[in-house]
Amino acid sequence: MPKLAEELRALDVKRLAHPGGKRNILFSVGGVPGLHLQVTPKGGRSWVLRAKVGNLRRDIGLGGFPAVTLSQARDKAREARAKIEGGVDPVEERKAAKAALVAAQRRGLTFAKAMERCLAAKLDAFKNAKHRQQWENTLASYAIPELGAMLVQDITTQDVLRVLQPLWNDRTETATRLRGRIETVLSWATVAGHRTGDNPARWAGNLKELLPAPSKVATEGNHPALALDDAPRWFAALQSREGFGARALELLALTATRSQEVRGAQWDEIDLDKALWVIPGARMKMGKEHRVPLSARAVVLLKALPRLDGNPLVFPAARGGQLSDMTLSATMKRMHESAVAEGVAGFLDRTSKRPAVPHGLRSTFRDWVAERTTYPGEMAEVALAHRISNAVEASYRRGDMIEKRRRMMADWADFMAGKVRGGKVVRIG
Repeated sequence: MPKLAEELRALDVKRLAHPGGKRNILFSVGGVPGLHLQVTPKGGRSWVLRAKVGNLRRDIGLGGFPAVTLSQARDKAREARAKIEGGVDPVEERKAAKAALVAAQRRGLTFAKAMERCLAAKLDAFKNAKHRQQWENTLASYAIPELGAMLVQDITTQDVLRVLQPLWNDRTETATRLRGRIETVLSWATVAGHRTGDNPARWAGNLKELLPAPSKVATEGNHPALALDDAPRWFAALQSREGFGARALELLALTATRSQEVRGAQWDEIDLDKALWVIPGARMKMGKEHRVPLSARAVVLLKALPRLDGNPLVFPAARGGQLSDMTLSATMKRMHESAVAEGVAGFLDRTSKRPAVPHGLRSTFRDWVAERTTYPGEMAEVALAHRISNAVEASYRRGDMIEKRRRMMADWADFMAGKVRGGKVVRIG
C-alpha cells in the first residue's frame, strides 16, 4: 500500500509547477493512495494513479487537468482501486472496451449499404436486369426512407413493422414481397458479420404474430379507389394543401402515373415547353420508356414548384432524397380524416367502403374513361403503362397515341377540376 501523502486542496494543485528539466514530474496529491498530478516540461497536466495490479506496476491515466477536477480525479481513483481489489485490471479493461468499440464500428453498416452489397453478391441469382431493378425499386421506395440510414445491427421488428404496416392492407402483394426482400438483406448482413441475433423481418414466429395473414387482407390490384363523383371535391381539397407531398399527389392524379414514378421524377425528364414527361424504362414497372403528355394544369403545377440547387428531383424530401410512398399515402389519409372531422363525407372506395389510396387514383382514371367518355379503352391502357396481354394487339400498336392521349389527359384534368366539355362548371360544394 502506497504511503498516504498530504491531502492537497484544489488551490494547492493549481499552484503546482514543473521545477525544470526534460522529464515529466509526478506530484502526489493525497486523498487516495497512489493518486498523482503529472506535469510535463511544457506545462501539460494530467491525473495518474500508480498502483500494483497483480504482479504489475501500472500508471493508470484518469484524464487531464483542469477538465477533470481534483474531486473527480479522487472519485475515479477510488473506482479504479475498487476494480483492482476485485481482480480487474483497469488498463486491460479499457483496452478491451476500445477494441470492442473499434470492432463494432467496423461492423457498422447501414441498411442502404447492406442492400447494395447484398444485391451485388446476388447478381448471378437474378434471372435478368429487370428482376434486379424490381428488387432495387421496391426497397428504395419503401424500405430505404425508413431504414436506409439505420445500422443493420440496430434494426428491430418494430422498425420493420413501421415499413410494412402502411402497405399491408391495401398493397398486400407489394408488402409481402418487400418483407421477404428486407429479410434477405438482413440475412446477408448477419452472415457477413454485420449483425447478430434473429432476423426482425422473419415471418414465422415473428411478424406472423403481429400482422394478419396476406390471404386474409386485400391483395394487389384491389386498391381502394376514389369514387368518380367525389373526384372534383377531393381534387379541390388537395389543391388547398401545401407541401411537396400534396403537389406530388396532385401530379400523380393529373397524369394517372404510379407513386414511384412521380416520387422519382427528375427535372431533366420533363420538357415544359413541349408539355411532355418522358419516364425512362429503368424507372417503369414494365421496364419500358413511358411518355406522359402534360395537361395545361400539370404544366402550371410544375412551373410553380421551387427547384433546389444540386438536387435533380422534382419532389425532394426534406433531407434531399426521394419522398417516401408513405408521404403520399399519409396526405391522402389526412384528407379523408379532415373531411370526416368537418362533418362531410370522406373519400371512400365505392364498393369496399375503405378510404381511397394514391394507387387507387389510377382505377378512378380508368373508370372515368369507361363511364364518362368515348375514349377507347386501349388508350387508357397506354396512359396507365399497362402490359398488353394480347400479342396480336401489341403487334399492331406501334405508337403510343401521344397526341390523342394529350386531349384525353386535358379532359381528365378538367374533370378533376370540376369542369366538363364546353367549360360548363359542375357544382362540387
